[in-house]
Amino acid sequence: MKFFRKSFLNVPLTMTNNPVNKFLDIVTGNRKGTAKGIYSICSVNREVLEACFQQAKEDDSLILIESTSNQVDQYGGYTGMYPDDFVGFVHSISARQNFPEEKILLGGDHLGPNRWRNLPSEKAMEQAAMLIEAYVKAGYQKIHLDASMFCADDAGDRSKFLSNEIVAARTLKLCKVAEDTWKKSISQKPGLIYIIGTDVPPPGGAKSKEDAIQLTKTKDVALTLEAAKRSFIEAGLTDAWERVAGLVVQPGVEFGDDQVSYYQREKVKSLSNKIMEHDHLVFEVHSTDYQSESVLKALVEDHFCILKVGPWLTFAFREALFALEAIESELLGKKNIELSLLSYTLDKAMVSTPDHWKAYYTGDENEKSFKRKFSFSDRARYYWHLPELEKAKSRLFNNLSHVKIPLSLLSQYMPAQFYMADKKIKSDPRDLLISHIRTIASIYARACGLSKYDTR
Repeated sequence: MKFFRKSFLNVPLTMTNNPVNKFLDIVTGNRKGTAKGIYSICSVNREVLEACFQQAKEDDSLILIESTSNQVDQYGGYTGMYPDDFVGFVHSISARQNFPEEKILLGGDHLGPNRWRNLPSEKAMEQAAMLIEAYVKAGYQKIHLDASMFCADDAGDRSKFLSNEIVAARTLKLCKVAEDTWKKSISQKPGLIYIIGTDVPPPGGAKSKEDAIQLTKTKDVALTLEAAKRSFIEAGLTDAWERVAGLVVQPGVEFGDDQVSYYQREKVKSLSNKIMEHDHLVFEVHSTDYQSESVLKALVEDHFCILKVGPWLTFAFREALFALEAIESELLGKKNIELSLLSYTLDKAMVSTPDHWKAYYTGDENEKSFKRKFSFSDRARYYWHLPELEKAKSRLFNNLSHVKIPLSLLSQYMPAQFYMADKKIKSDPRDLLISHIRTIASIYARACGLSKYDTR
């Protein structure tokens, strides 16, 4: 799988126009109290990325796009894309949006032995090293080093965390691979920036209401950073340590099938303050999806500067398609026209191949049916690339492209877009889809102080 790629690696970038420096300016400013942050788009959905590029272009801001070690790896991941494929994919979208290359920062999320944790640690780390090498060679510059998971031969209580010393030693090994690969393959300044640490529970959302959220303890932040810093310094990687920009923590934000745990800043005030004791560092938070704009803004103000978002964007993608299908049914349901049957096709695909949701959606058949469509975890995002769903989506767009969508139906099924009618929003179905996704991207842009409409 190869994509057209306008490689920024072939374009000389000065110290001032490099996306790493733009990112570090945000981090530095956040520590100084600017209350600005950056949202990280973790998605391989074409329309989602297109919408986010449009939002960032309007805001004239840096865009941070990341792929996870599950989505993209040296074997293709579940998307079938290698790291250089994903870079090409992103740049092919940015080229069509005329988005400046120097404002694109690519990140790799949870890069470590997670995919191979069923192997002995030595073998798992060999695979993790290959993963890191592939990401760095492809041109990713924000690298999340995550060696927090137990491997097959690791001793200890698996209901607790792997020891800081083991995690720090493995993180250091992976950092050495990244540094060596960058020097051999890229050798461009500034170099890589790193994120360390991990979130609890694992990314993707809680599986049930009973899943307890384990807030990161302030003392654990100190122990994690002290162990990591010591290992870097002793190994002679002081320069790399100074490029560790963030630590992943859990400040109490999470979501499940039909519930959201909102940030409560009074519960983590000491955690928020702790990061200021460590030079050049901020917090990164995963699973920020479905938080309110005011909550996201509070997170950024409290130095939880890097906000990951993924399922909310593809949830909005699904939401818009279902709304367009409802409009299609209202306008064309009684005419002799072949309808898209998009939601039916989606559910049929998920039922026939349940691997991506069966471990996540519990309950009786009615509950599972509901969750397949409407769960906040949005496991439907793993199915949209299938040929039958691409065909259904194309038919939906084609059907609606040949009719005028009444404002009354837009108000009924896509009210946010109806309220934008005075801005001359087009009634083209694809434009409506992109607009709906941008509703979410704009929330993050404003919360992070990146929006041109921001008033802070």
